[in-house]
Amino acid sequence: MSVQQVPSVNVLGSSLNPCSTDPMTGFFRNGQCDTCAQDQGSHTVCAVMTAEFLAYSKYLGNDLSTPRPEFQFPGLKPGDHWCLCAARFLQAHHEGVAPQVRLSATHLRALDIVPLDLLRQYASDAV
Repeated sequence: MSVQQVPSVNVLGSSLNPCSTDPMTGFFRNGQCDTCAQDQGSHTVCAVMTAEFLAYSKYLGNDLSTPRPEFQFPGLKPGDHWCLCAARFLQAHHEGVAPQVRLSATHLRALDIVPLDLLRQYASDAV
């Protein structure tokens, strides 16, 4: 099965900026929140991790803070940028623990799940 990447456009309509290469993030592990049809979780929101969000994610069964060397995953810490699932971001918003986002590095496809006005409320970059 071939994987066809969706064009790299951010929620502001310009070229998608990198989210993080340290740690390396993204569905394709290319440092960007690029996506494709096979990306069932829509890892499209470039989020700035907080201790509160990391604890929330772990509580829900997705431990992002524990290193997993077998997957070349260093574990995330507050301040790290990570391509987050759009639905998890929306869920975190409803629970009052959503992290900030970098709009310039958040993929346009995030808007399929999260309204732009809501993303703007959490923007950490100038818009």
